[in-house]
Amino acid sequence: MKGLELIKKAMHLEEVERIPWVPFVGAHAGELLGMTATEFLTSADKMVEGVNKAIQLYNPDGIPVAFDLQIEAEALGCKLAWADDNPPAVVSHPLAEGLTIEEMKVPCSCKGRIPMVMDATRRLRDQHPDLALYGLITGPFTLALHLMGTDIFMQMMMDPDQVHKVMRFATDVAKMMAGSYIESGADVIAIVDPMTSQIDPMSFETFVSPYVTEINEFIREADALSSFFVCGNARQNIEVMCQTKPDNISIDENIPLDFVRDIALKHKVSFGGNMKLTVVLLMGDEEASRREALECMDIGGKKGFILAPGCDLAMATPQENLVAVAELVHDEILQGELRASEAKGFDVELLDLTNHWDKEKVVIDIITLDSSSCAPCQYMVDAVTRAAKEFGDKVVYKEHRIKEKEGVQMMATLGVQNIPTIVMDGHIEFISQIPPIQAIKDKITGHLAAKN
Repeated sequence: MKGLELIKKAMHLEEVERIPWVPFVGAHAGELLGMTATEFLTSADKMVEGVNKAIQLYNPDGIPVAFDLQIEAEALGCKLAWADDNPPAVVSHPLAEGLTIEEMKVPCSCKGRIPMVMDATRRLRDQHPDLALYGLITGPFTLALHLMGTDIFMQMMMDPDQVHKVMRFATDVAKMMAGSYIESGADVIAIVDPMTSQIDPMSFETFVSPYVTEINEFIREADALSSFFVCGNARQNIEVMCQTKPDNISIDENIPLDFVRDIALKHKVSFGGNMKLTVVLLMGDEEASRREALECMDIGGKKGFILAPGCDLAMATPQENLVAVAELVHDEILQGELRASEAKGFDVELLDLTNHWDKEKVVIDIITLDSSSCAPCQYMVDAVTRAAKEFGDKVVYKEHRIKEKEGVQMMATLGVQNIPTIVMDGHIEFISQIPPIQAIKDKITGHLAAKN
């Protein structure tokens, strides 16, 4: 069966003969061409070439055109910091710097890099009529945070009407992007809203649900499919995500797949994920990648499940690991042989932290995926940076990226289960959700008092 048909069947909760496979190839496609992320994400020609290379290698049923949650923010005036090995990061917030929401206008599809991405979509559509093309748009809450900065969390309590105005604007931007992608030939519109992992269900229902529901209805009326992406430990919001009526939700390794499966199917929503991005696909080998894929497939089953990495692939992900997953997906005999063999674990060597601590200073370890590419991680590191500033040399802090071996080792040594997480003097203080600056300061003060 053709990939597009298989994706449609899965999202319509029909039994499939083979579980569909969607590698979330973003800047990794540039790595396949030997390019930097900046070179890749600023050229329609290179995007088309890179995605075509990924299609050739990974034999997918669906694939994103672009995985860059800064496209809309850039078009709206946010400044970006570009990098060689990651998509760009937002480093300025117009609504926190004097601009008002009334002064902002929904950009046309001719603004910034939007026309480049739509051009790539049209060309890939023509070249691959039987493949499900995913058009990724920045979710309204994440876009609102890009515009407002982390002040949005305080404003949700102090000035909710203002937050609703920004969410209304961000929703209109999302509908513009969704419409442009659909007109250009995308089959699935993925609303990627990683920052929703940072709020509780009540806040989600108040500030996110009505807007994402509206976007899903817009996509459905345009005869396309919708998928709601979240990153991080958003377990508490899976139910309310499903209630926004997407065709699909997609999650990462922070949330157990069987937990998501049961809730999603109860709400008649398909689901996807949640292969481990770092310890398996990036740092593991072909055998570990096949076993990880098979475990997800066995949990997900053949009704409503789409196999995918937990988020966009790290640029340096070995292509042989993804080729191994693709071969497994398309070979039931190989699946049977693998089930019959013994599973191998992923052993992590713990670190000796004897010299890590300081008798006079508070040592803060921030465990992230990578703050240069993961929005919740970026804003958590920023929160620690701002909170630690007034304590001077009494506080030392460091980010540990689990894209790197040392980060995985530190995560295991400190007993951290979810990302991003803030650890102070070995004590896990803030898990997954970005705390207010004052809350971080209070914890630092407490740890300093304990030392004295």
